[in-house]
Amino acid sequence: MATHFCTNAEESPEPLKAEVKGTIPSWLQGTLLRNGPGIFSLGDTSYDHFFDGMAIMHSFAFKDGEVTHRSRFLRSDTYKANMAANRIVVSEMGTMAYPDPSKNFVFKAITFLNHTVPDFTDNGASNFMKYGDDIYATSETNYIRKIDPVTLETQDKVDYLKYLPVNLASSHPHYDKEGNAYNMGTSVAEKGKTKYILFKVPAVSGTEKNKKVPVLKNVEVICNVPCRSLLQPSYYHSFGMTENYFIFIEQPLKLDILKMATAYMRGVNWASCLKFCPEENTLIHLIDRKTGKEVETKYYTGSIVVYHHVNAFEEDGHVVFDVIAYKDNSLYDKFYLSKLKESLDDSYSKPKYRRFVLPIRSDKGIAVGEDLVKLKYTTASAVKEKEGKLTCQSEVLCEGFELPRLNYDFNGKKHRFVYGNFVEESALSKEVGKLDTETKEKLKWSEDNCWPSEPVFIPRPNGESEDDGVVLTSVINSNPGQSSFILLLDGKTFKEVARAYVSTVLHKDMHGLFIPQ
Repeated sequence: MATHFCTNAEESPEPLKAEVKGTIPSWLQGTLLRNGPGIFSLGDTSYDHFFDGMAIMHSFAFKDGEVTHRSRFLRSDTYKANMAANRIVVSEMGTMAYPDPSKNFVFKAITFLNHTVPDFTDNGASNFMKYGDDIYATSETNYIRKIDPVTLETQDKVDYLKYLPVNLASSHPHYDKEGNAYNMGTSVAEKGKTKYILFKVPAVSGTEKNKKVPVLKNVEVICNVPCRSLLQPSYYHSFGMTENYFIFIEQPLKLDILKMATAYMRGVNWASCLKFCPEENTLIHLIDRKTGKEVETKYYTGSIVVYHHVNAFEEDGHVVFDVIAYKDNSLYDKFYLSKLKESLDDSYSKPKYRRFVLPIRSDKGIAVGEDLVKLKYTTASAVKEKEGKLTCQSEVLCEGFELPRLNYDFNGKKHRFVYGNFVEESALSKEVGKLDTETKEKLKWSEDNCWPSEPVFIPRPNGESEDDGVVLTSVINSNPGQSSFILLLDGKTFKEVARAYVSTVLHKDMHGLFIPQ
């Protein structure tokens, strides 16, 4: 099955009605967007890594008990350049593209310079996010692409660097009730300093509703966090947010900027410039949302690699945050196409659902060696090492769990239920599930030869409980003669509510966004 993930997709831009089995709740009205790589080879060239593939976007529109599906390639500048040349000419993180041998010296020299100071790809194949009233396809470079969420047509190309000095940015922003978005990016050696920038993209005001104001024009910098090492910023994929704080994990998985500048010349990809330093600890930054300043206490834990934050909340003078953590960065290597084609999996570093607790109160007058965590329901600790420095140990709530999603109404608040993929046996999930963080109970859905995507929870309007709603997941079905489908599961019982078979092929995707009607 793994090899199927590496075959080129075909788009279906016209809306096609899906065949519904079961009953879709009448209250479910809106569109689920899914994004992921879809083209892996072109002409006589191929991408080396699954995450590098050119983006294909899928939409599943729910209206009056019916589902309509369509898909379209993201018409990025990367896509256009590759298609025009009929070969891969734009480099991605795991694939360095070299010019056609027949090209002249000047062309090759320009290509070389472009890679010394990388002008990154706009192939946004990781996620969708909402800035203002607009939806963007995004990866983690300084470029995002506005799309039409109904037709999936590609629109404006937006460069963060015109508004903020960020060369890389997360594709997992947070949103508040007012519609403001919060995100963070890395600024490499701007004015001789490498730093992390937390920023806010305000919701569109009434006066700007009908004006063509660039979405990032009103961006506000909340905080600058200096990088621990000037030319080796930490890699991160997401961050945490509570009512009063941001949580940023500066982990010992680092991007070596100098190595990146010479990667093209050395004939290696940019991903090889990511280095994991297991001997180093992890620094957890806690930033006050109101003041934009870091709290004085320094929080440390052992070396971990985190891609996905689950949620964070405050309780009795503590900030509690949950993450999916690995002991190393071997997960990325599992998705090289050569590895996917060899076998589905061998030994891989399984992720752990970890809960950390950061006491906010001062440690003055508290003895060295004392645990400052006073919450009774967790075994997580924060032990005073010296004045102003705490060493944190997490509680492991679950193993082999990834792509976490929750009822977003509980984002930044105390939650109980998390939905995700169980990956106990393989990085390619065959099971989608629900985890009760209090009882540790797991509910799972799986079917033979079926591969569910990241689940997305949609709360029922005026729902009576945190898990009152449905879970949506797109399912690749490799059973002969059967179609792939979008699956609806009951948020409480995790029993199947309905499924809608689509008449086109679905693909292994990354992340998605539900837009209520």
